[in-house]
Amino acid sequence: MERHEVVSRVYDASYQRLVVQLLGVCGDLAEAEDAVQEAFIKAIRQGAHFARVDNPEAWLRTVAVNHVRNGWRHLGVVRRVRVPAPGGPGAVELTPDHVALVTALAQLPHDLRLTAVLHYVADLSTTQVAAELDIPEGTVKSRLSRARAALAELLREESEHV
Repeated sequence: MERHEVVSRVYDASYQRLVVQLLGVCGDLAEAEDAVQEAFIKAIRQGAHFARVDNPEAWLRTVAVNHVRNGWRHLGVVRRVRVPAPGGPGAVELTPDHVALVTALAQLPHDLRLTAVLHYVADLSTTQVAAELDIPEGTVKSRLSRARAALAELLREESEHV
């Protein structure tokens, strides 16, 4: 199979799922789509190497998450003015529950948010999250505990305002 065919097949199978996962990480649909698209561009550039990756979706998620994390690092130095792009949000449809969850996730510190999304949205085990973030599994469990507590409080407050 040609390398572009491999990327095309993975794109068809994983794009939507990756966008939803990255939306949970960054809280912005355009930023999530951009990060996932950047990951696929890097996959195309990798050529034969990408075709040999054991878990292409995990590889793409790592690249996309790193793209978002790099943006966070630069955001502390340079404030960007965000102008909404014209047009609709694309094929990803969000329910009011999704919006509430993404809003609550956006209020968490980046490390808790990323850990929670990888575990609960990307459905990775704590061992897999630890490997992907290169942190101890105990740290993952601690972050998940803190994220659950904070999200429960934020979502409770949100439901009281409705």
